[in-house]
Parts: sequence; structure tokens; C-alpha cells
Amino acid sequence: MMRRSASKKAGQPNSTNSINFSPSDLFRTASSRASSKEMERIDNLFHSYANRSLGMIDPEGIETLCSDMEVDHTDVRILMLAWKMKAEKQGYFTLEEWRRGMKALRADTVSKLRKALPELEKEVKRPSKFEDFYSYSFCYCLTEEKQKSIDIESICQLLDLVLGSHFRAQVDYFIEYLKIQSDYKVINMDQWMGFFRFCNEWLKFPVLATTLSLA
Repeated sequence: MMRRSASKKAGQPNSTNSINFSPSDLFRTASSRASSKEMERIDNLFHSYANRSLGMIDPEGIETLCSDMEVDHTDVRILMLAWKMKAEKQGYFTLEEWRRGMKALRADTVSKLRKALPELEKEVKRPSKFEDFYSYSFCYCLTEEKQKSIDIESICQLLDLVLGSHFRAQVDYFIEYLKIQSDYKVINMDQWMGFFRFCNEWLKFPVLATTLSLA
């Protein structure tokens, strides 16, 4: 009887060993749960600022967000935030765009987003990133369908905001020229990028650049 009982037990599956989890499996499970929770917080943050009827964060929502972050809505870092999200429509953030930006910045609260802004600013200022940001800023300001150019007044404001801290003297002179000239009513993308290339070329002539900066 004892022998038969032992034989039966040996043939039964061992319930404690039937499911084996490796450390990597446990890590992936925990990571997946954490990611899911993070996404939930990101989505909740989005909905706290979104216009329910539009299903997007609109200009009013962005102003409220800026107020909560204690950042002026005209601060260039808000444009940088839009760039990070790859937002397509000026003054509006979709849920997909919001998720993209918040995940990249690892921000799921207003506090974390505010703390991420200095690093975002450093990222944008890298030469490898800045040209893309500069180009994006023009496209972001094309508010009408099939619009290909921006009026001079808006261009002057955008130049000061985006490029002023990099090439103060060049931007000031160009803005002054744009305001007094009468040949151009608008600026297109080619002209916008052309001025950026001019500023970079100017750096190759340090003596002239220094003279201009001291003028």
C-alpha cells in the first residue's frame, strides 16, 4: 500500500513547479504594470485640461496648463513642448500628441512637466536639434489650410522668440529691416530657413560677427 501510494504521488504533476517565472519575466510584468499606470496618469492629466467637446486641449486649456506650471504662455519653452509632441495645429494638443510628448519627457504630473522644461530647453539648443525646432516653429504658425507664408508682424515676433537668444544682433537688424521695408508682405519657408543659414554662416567670420554684436 505504501509503495502504490508513493507511485501515485510521483505520477501527479507538481503544482508548485508547474509554473516557473524567471527574474526577467517578473521584471517585464512589473515594468508593464508601471507603464500602464504611467499612461493612465498621462491620460488623466490630458483630460484635466482638454475641451471635452473637442477631445483636445485647446488654447484655453494650454493657458491653464501654463498657469499651473507658472510659465507664461508666450514662453518659448511652450513652443518647445509643442515641438516635442510634434503638435500639428497651433494652440491645440491631441491625446496622441500629448502622450508622445509626456512619455518622451517622462512627465505624468504638472510638477514633473515643469521640472522637465530646463532639460527640454537644453535638448532644443543642441545644434543637431535646433534646426529642426526652428523649421517646426514656422510650420506650427501656419494656421490656415494650404497656407505657405506668414505675415511680417508675426514673423518678427517669431524670430525674436525662437532665434533672438542665439543671434541677438542679427535678429534685431533683420527685424528692423522687415519693419521699414515695403517689398515683402509675407515670408515663406525658404526665406525663413535662408535667414537661419545666413546667421550660421556669419559665425564663420568672427571679426565681422564681433563688430556687429558691438554695434
